[in-house]
Amino acid sequence: MATDTPPATTPDTDAVRAALATVNDPEIHKPITDLGMVKSVEAGEDGTVRVGIYLTVSGCPLRETITKNVTDAVARVAGVRRVEVELDVMSDEQRRDLASSLRGGQTEREIPFAKPGTLTRVYAVASGKGGVGKSSVTVNLAAAMAADGLKVGVVDADIYGHSVPRMLGVEGRPTQVENMIMPPSSHGVSVISIGMFTPGNAPVVWRGPMLHRALQQFLADVYWGDLDVLLLDLPPGTGDIAISVAQLVPNAEILVVTTPQQAAAEVAERAGSIAVQTHQKIVGVIENMAGLPCPHCGEMVDVFGSGGGQRVADGLTKTTGANVPVLGSIPIDVRLREGGDDGRPVVLSDPGSPAAGALLTIAGKLGGRQRGLSGMSLGITPRNKF
Repeated sequence: MATDTPPATTPDTDAVRAALATVNDPEIHKPITDLGMVKSVEAGEDGTVRVGIYLTVSGCPLRETITKNVTDAVARVAGVRRVEVELDVMSDEQRRDLASSLRGGQTEREIPFAKPGTLTRVYAVASGKGGVGKSSVTVNLAAAMAADGLKVGVVDADIYGHSVPRMLGVEGRPTQVENMIMPPSSHGVSVISIGMFTPGNAPVVWRGPMLHRALQQFLADVYWGDLDVLLLDLPPGTGDIAISVAQLVPNAEILVVTTPQQAAAEVAERAGSIAVQTHQKIVGVIENMAGLPCPHCGEMVDVFGSGGGQRVADGLTKTTGANVPVLGSIPIDVRLREGGDDGRPVVLSDPGSPAAGALLTIAGKLGGRQRGLSGMSLGITPRNKF
């Protein structure tokens, strides 16, 4: 028995535009309707809807994602039988208008996180020496807070030893709109790193002024949107970048990462003491590699000794005159290393592991401080204009 096909009806264009308003640009994370990216909407009597979309730049790396998201959204509108998406590119004037809009009408580039009244909490993750797992801690804290609903960004400020993109599994490259940089993201975390601008594994051979300028660009030229938390993965020690952070983002708070042994603790305390000269607050100390659970009996083996984190916290408390707590101790866990190599932070890939448990607890403490600042527990959405 033949089934009659119901007659086609012309889809409502207002309903189509409402559907398009639910599609966010994958880089800017705002509705394409608010960004002036919708060029045209045409609905035919046969149920075909043709949508014209402006891309911000020619050769946009996420053009296929935008096309798919637009198609999926419009296809759900009543009466739509077919969706055709035509891509165009914004003119220079349209890009300038977009950049001005994203900056809230400001023409000069500025660092939004340094402005009075900012609701973004900035954590500068520091260590006295390399090899203590500072970057691993940074990316896992970022991923954990993002998974908990916070808007999080990471600046890979370790210019010489950049490693954050690999650890977070970031594969895309930044897109430039006028003089504004759109950072790629992974696991809900926006990321910028000098490694995204260098060919292959080429070394960065820069001196102080160039390092300062790079950090300034990461903070001012990148469109971060409305972040709740920004993490800065600093290079080891107390060199140019640490000083630049204090100058560019004086409200940044310091997280000190150390391992338990005495030698590492002494150097970590030295790194944290920079807060006395830069007038920054030390949030606390994180002790990494704090023992290895025996795979046979479960007893903790102190491979690198014990008590280093508490010694650093006590020393910094005495030096700064303010209480510096130990936020947590993270045991040695091969899954933490594997997650860094594979771009899958252990807090997401294996949240039940001992290392992930410690990191999630620390992230909860830091995220709780941000919620108290922004009023998120009262249902108030934090805003930080670019």
